[in-house]
Amino acid sequence: MYPVSDAFLRAVRSNTRKYFWTGTIVTKGGMTYEFGAKEIVKGSGYISRQCCGSTEIELGTVYAAEMGITLLSDIDRYTLEDAQVTLVFHLVLADGSVEDVPMGVFEVSEANRLAKCLELKAYDFMLRFDKSFNGFETVGIAYDFIALCCKRCKVEFANKRAEIDAMPNGGVTLSVYTENDIETCRDVLFYVAQVLGGFFIINREGKLELRKYGKDPVMKVEQRHRFSSSFSDFITRYTAVSSTNKQTQIAEYYALDPDNGLTMNLGVNPLLQFGLEETREMLCRNILADLSVIRYVPFDSDTIGNPALDPGDVLTFAGGQADEGQITCVTSIRQKIGGKQSLKCVGKNPRLAQAKSRNDKNISGLLNQIEDNAKTGKIGIHTFTNASGHEIGQTRVKLVSIQFASSEENHMQFFAQVVVDVAADPVEQSAEASGTVVIPFPGGSGSGTGSGSGTGGSDGTGETSDAGSSENDVAGNTSGNENTGSTDDVSGGSDSGSGSGNGSEVSVDVSLPVKWQEDGQAVCHVVFEFNNEEIVEHCPVETWHSGKHILSLYYPIEKIVANYTNTFNMYLWMENGSGTVDVGDCIASVSGQAMAAGEAWDGKLEVEDYTTRFAIGGGLDVNGFRESLSMQMKETVNRGFEVYFAERAGISGFCRPVEMEGV
Repeated sequence: MYPVSDAFLRAVRSNTRKYFWTGTIVTKGGMTYEFGAKEIVKGSGYISRQCCGSTEIELGTVYAAEMGITLLSDIDRYTLEDAQVTLVFHLVLADGSVEDVPMGVFEVSEANRLAKCLELKAYDFMLRFDKSFNGFETVGIAYDFIALCCKRCKVEFANKRAEIDAMPNGGVTLSVYTENDIETCRDVLFYVAQVLGGFFIINREGKLELRKYGKDPVMKVEQRHRFSSSFSDFITRYTAVSSTNKQTQIAEYYALDPDNGLTMNLGVNPLLQFGLEETREMLCRNILADLSVIRYVPFDSDTIGNPALDPGDVLTFAGGQADEGQITCVTSIRQKIGGKQSLKCVGKNPRLAQAKSRNDKNISGLLNQIEDNAKTGKIGIHTFTNASGHEIGQTRVKLVSIQFASSEENHMQFFAQVVVDVAADPVEQSAEASGTVVIPFPGGSGSGTGSGSGTGGSDGTGETSDAGSSENDVAGNTSGNENTGSTDDVSGGSDSGSGSGNGSEVSVDVSLPVKWQEDGQAVCHVVFEFNNEEIVEHCPVETWHSGKHILSLYYPIEKIVANYTNTFNMYLWMENGSGTVDVGDCIASVSGQAMAAGEAWDGKLEVEDYTTRFAIGGGLDVNGFRESLSMQMKETVNRGFEVYFAERAGISGFCRPVEMEGV
């Protein structure tokens, strides 16, 4: 039930009420149209919701809500494809204030133009989950599957992870393989809701929400609030569940004591096919515990209506033919805009239930895939999608694991495409920056004096003096010949002068060291593994800068052994950076002739242990390690068995062997 105030509940139950409806249309082009009671053609509008079919209580349903309305409007119908319509119910309270109740968000599927009116038919966001989901093989908990579907179909999930994980089957690891009847994301939600013991609806805010059947009433419907009503003379209750095991082709039946009620047949649920028998029993008994609260009296009634009611709400009825001591549940609700509200609860009579419902094996259509594919020459394909996100670092991360089998010796092909969001480590760069710096000097004045004298000549002497000159000249007198010479030695000298100017510039050559950081390059390493043997001859490597990148991979798988379960794994690790692979960003497949789903367990167990960074002894630093221990079954006939470790675990940087004792 949508949360409303006590004043709202009192006003709804009163003999008279004052209310009105409004709505908004938002087209894909961004145009907004408001409408109110004047634009709504009287008696034309309705909202229909349900969580069950027309005959019995169902589990795991994913029904879409439907809305229809006729408006006095001239809106161009061709602009209303996939337009969103929002409706709101407004109730005037006793004090004159108005309380609003949202009635849902719908997407237009049909828009018909009449003479003066516009007819609209719309559905909620549940139809978005009809997006194709072409078979996948993956492992995860319930929330992972739901989050993957919501991401693909662009619908927000209303429940929190902690809420889903806290449910009895919420924390159990689920597996699903490609050979199933899953076609759309809506099918995936159906099977997940079965495992969780509930059903999915789109709430009034347009979010996907998981709900369960309960036993606590939310309101009482008095006789004066009903126009008509019809109640059954039996109580619908469930005391058993039946789930078909595809491998054994028999129905696994789990019941309460005493087993005197109806049986909920879960059919062939792909999430309940694999694993130990004890695990499947635990899952089914948890589902049965959720079903055991159902003790509803089926009814059909037209009431004055409470727009806050939702499918799955538990009610009590009083007056008339109603039994006040019993509870019932709203499995379908139809609200007329401006009119009455029709409520209904479906259910079967346990006394008239056919006995075969307990033994229904639901094996129609179950064929031997391997023989069929081998005879017809079909090419089988196993696809994988990651239901959980992965952080890629220096330690290997198993990103893909696909199991497959073949009825004959042949070869297969592995394909994968991964979107990796890379964060490369920054790299520090350095260089020498060279250039010329011009330094300006302001203008100035100065004066100076100088004198000089010189002596020279071997056969003559001479003297000279000059004042106020910038040069010193030396002259020599010789005897005998009339020549002029220069002295051998010059000593002394001075000059004097004065001057003024407007300034000068000086150019200086400089060289400076420069350092900076830039985006580095992360190296992504790919490792293939086939049947626990690492493929060393082909190890792809990619070098990336920061950002999102696509990693496309291919590997031919040769020498497939017939009638043997094979496992192909792919690991990623990175250096000089890290990466993230988001939910659904890794898709992979193995294809070939005569393929089928994994066969029966061959008795082999694999145990992997992970640890974070730690130190050993005096400070030997280990950046995490992982050791895989293979185990073999010594006895498979007796209930007891022995286990021994076929390998010795290596630890520390020198891989010193550590002896392990089996238990």
